[in-house]
Amino acid sequence: MPGASSFLPFAVFAADDAGEGAKEETSSINLDDLSLYTRPPPPQTVRHEESEAGQLEEKVAAVRKLAEPYTTWCQSMYAEIEPKVQKVVQLGNDANDYLQNPPKDFYPRVGVIGLAGVAGLFLARGSRIKKVFYPTGLMTLGASLYYPEQAAAIAKATGDSAYDTAVQGYAAVEKILKSQIKDKKSDEK
Repeated sequence: MPGASSFLPFAVFAADDAGEGAKEETSSINLDDLSLYTRPPPPQTVRHEESEAGQLEEKVAAVRKLAEPYTTWCQSMYAEIEPKVQKVVQLGNDANDYLQNPPKDFYPRVGVIGLAGVAGLFLARGSRIKKVFYPTGLMTLGASLYYPEQAAAIAKATGDSAYDTAVQGYAAVEKILKSQIKDKKSDEK
């Protein structure tokens, strides 16, 4: 590499005009000292002076200062919402993968459950309550026929939570009634 050799010093041997009997002297000379070309001048230092802020820059700075609380609020909200959005995106990807490679007889089962819901809508003429309960009830019945283990687990969990809610409601009603009875007794005294 021609450029790299300029950094390495090397020895130059010179002979006297006297000829063979002259004593050789060695000295180390830098390659730049022997160069045929002149060395480039050192780079000039460039001074950069900042100009004063104009009206436009001042107005932009003022707008940034006004918008700063809102941008920090948006960033904090984004930080809170981003994991939830990622979960929804992952759920959508998982659902898409599931529908691309469904288990055996998945689509016929979904068709029967959906048809049960449509039949429930057809049978639920009249009140709005029927329009809610008939389709959901028939779809639940159809799904429980195809997925009995999951239906049993859901029924057990629902039964347990309904029992807990009933016990809490009974305790609350009993507490209210006891407080009313105490109030009546204290009024009679």
